[in-house]
Amino acid sequence: MAVQTPSVGRIVHYVSYGTPGGEYTSQCRAAIVTGAPECDAHTECVSLAVLNPEGMFFNQHVPHNETSQQRGGTWHWPERVS
Repeated sequence: MAVQTPSVGRIVHYVSYGTPGGEYTSQCRAAIVTGAPECDAHTECVSLAVLNPEGMFFNQHVPHNETSQQRGGTWHWPERVS
């Protein structure tokens, strides 16, 4: 598969942090790329509008993470479904 490049308007998945008390668990949320700022040479970052059931929030400089260890506060490309 060709390498994808984040650009304004693309849909990605944002991994939420969850809450310390466990009321909300870490979840993948739909997000729209609102900007692709420069980060460092080793990390691809984007600015996002994250869509939650409780509302929207905006986040800048969100690092990319495609590993199976999806950490809160990162984004990844949506999984392909057949």
